[in-house]
Amino acid sequence: MDLRLSEEQEAFVASVRAFAHEHVEPGVLERDREGRWDPDVWAEVARFGLAGLPVPEAYGGSGADVLTTGLALEALAYAGRDAGLNLSLGAHLTIGCMPIALHGTEEQKQHWLPRMARGESIGAFAITEPEAGADTASMKTSARREGDVYVLNGTKTFITNGGLADVVTVVARTDPDAPAGQAFTAFLVETDRPGFKVSKELRKLGNRTSPTVELSFTDVEVPESAVLGQPGTALWAVGFECFDWERCCMIASAVGGMHRDLDECVRYAKEREAFGKPIGHYGAIQHKLAQMRIRLENARFLQRQAAWLKDRGEEHQLEASMAKAYVGEAAVESALDAVQLHGGWGYVDEFHVERSLRDAKLASIGGGTTEIQELLISRMLLG
Repeated sequence: MDLRLSEEQEAFVASVRAFAHEHVEPGVLERDREGRWDPDVWAEVARFGLAGLPVPEAYGGSGADVLTTGLALEALAYAGRDAGLNLSLGAHLTIGCMPIALHGTEEQKQHWLPRMARGESIGAFAITEPEAGADTASMKTSARREGDVYVLNGTKTFITNGGLADVVTVVARTDPDAPAGQAFTAFLVETDRPGFKVSKELRKLGNRTSPTVELSFTDVEVPESAVLGQPGTALWAVGFECFDWERCCMIASAVGGMHRDLDECVRYAKEREAFGKPIGHYGAIQHKLAQMRIRLENARFLQRQAAWLKDRGEEHQLEASMAKAYVGEAAVESALDAVQLHGGWGYVDEFHVERSLRDAKLASIGGGTTEIQELLISRMLLG
């Protein structure tokens, strides 16, 4: 396995960094302070071609593989420094576009993917409920069949892009008596349907430039043509594939944030003086920088290894869970070190590292907590 980037990949990463530095980084502190999603920044992201990266070329996308999509998210996080934008883009790509690309009918693909690839429509995925997070089998949102339509009722929460999306993939129980693997169906629900409502906007610790909401469904009627994939198989087909893409790809954003924090800490250690010389001369600072670099390389390797294996069609579930578990914890540790290294300046938002700490925590929670990843790892080890 050779994970060194080709010249073409290096050039791609450089181009994304240059774009993000020019179009994303300006104003990021103000957007975070206000908790504001900026449609103009999204428009630039779409114009640059990032909104359709893994979407097949036949439907207007770039047809990028998992590794390349991850490289883009890592570079965008490094240079743009807007974790919320990365969260919304990552969700749009991995759990917005890809369920349709992988499980949609030809009609569904033709209808949604071109506009999503252009960034004109934003995608979201709704599976988590107020009382059903990791325990997805406990979901109560229902979809009952009435003639040629399904009627949805229930509540979904922690939905990234829920207030922005034009279409949301909603997982609902269609058979109350069947086992979990046969009880749930995925539906492509257009957000302008009667009964669909953003019932609550959630204020978050970090990633504040990405809106996260609670959704409610009150007798929302969707046609049979809105069913995504095979009825009854949403958990182990559509849902599993979504989380697989998320674990192999979206965590690259956290890797990009770790890299930027390290570079900022190295710069600060060279410039900031204490007791007559730069703080980088002191052993305590040197140890922190060394540990941050070690974590970065480990995190990057694990993420790219999982992506590389997935692209090759090889078994990668163990590697994906290891990557998700490690990156989620390492990102927080490195952000803590960055704050500590900056001293008092690390506690205020002018140096960005305070925000890095708030943003980093999501990587150990969203898309399956560290504890869930460790459970999956242990089960695979034990057979």
